[in-house]
Amino acid sequence: MALTNWKKNWRHKLHEILYEADTPSGKLFNLVLFITIIASIILVMLESVSSFDNKYHTFLNVSEWIITILFSIEYIARIASVRNPLKYIFSFYGIIDLLSTIPKYLSFFLVGSHSLVALRALRLMRVFRILKLTRFIGATTNFQRALIASRAKIAVFLSFVLILCIILGTIMYLVESNQNSGFTSIPRSVYWAIVTLTTVGYGDIAPTTALGQLIASVIMIMGYGIIAIPTGIVSSEISKNKSNIATNTQACPSCMAISHKDNSEFCYKCGERLNDE
Repeated sequence: MALTNWKKNWRHKLHEILYEADTPSGKLFNLVLFITIIASIILVMLESVSSFDNKYHTFLNVSEWIITILFSIEYIARIASVRNPLKYIFSFYGIIDLLSTIPKYLSFFLVGSHSLVALRALRLMRVFRILKLTRFIGATTNFQRALIASRAKIAVFLSFVLILCIILGTIMYLVESNQNSGFTSIPRSVYWAIVTLTTVGYGDIAPTTALGQLIASVIMIMGYGIIAIPTGIVSSEISKNKSNIATNTQACPSCMAISHKDNSEFCYKCGERLNDE
């Protein structure tokens, strides 16, 4: 019985450190993890510089192995601290943690796979759970909800823009096709319309006739207004959801669900008790 209680308390404490960013130990762990991830990414970047790699190759390699081993220990600890390990392994963050850990090991078997260590930059997604800062986590949750709520409006808007680009590209093809100005086909003209409407302006294709330049000017001006529309749609949804923001960082030790309401005692998904004292 004592052994069972010890195991339960040990797993509870480990889960609290690894998965909860709103406790002192969780904050410290996540901060150290964040610094380690940044250091790892810097090492990967420096290793891509030939002159630096030739001079400090041994140091970079040893440092990479140390960080990889630390990440491996963290990955195993995360599996050990949950009641259903498969839930974590196949969860979003579980897959990211695995992808950011295995490239160094793969370098033993696959030539060129070491370059995949850049995948560990994906771990930076965990920054949103660090330190339970309401202005960061709350804003992130609100923005995510706003994007989901406005997806239908944005899809309609993008469809309208696509149709508009096809129409404008076809018009420009009719106007410029005989001027040797690069509008050699409708698809190529549509490409020009997209580049112009988004105000990118590569300059590889340009109208030469007065009418074509007039149409191009109108498209450029339209581009500024069109860019602002998705921003307005999402901003409107954000303002609606401002009053319903959860800043809880707990992950359910059973099903790995996150985004629980503040002061929640049970998981909203599986009903298991959360790791509250």
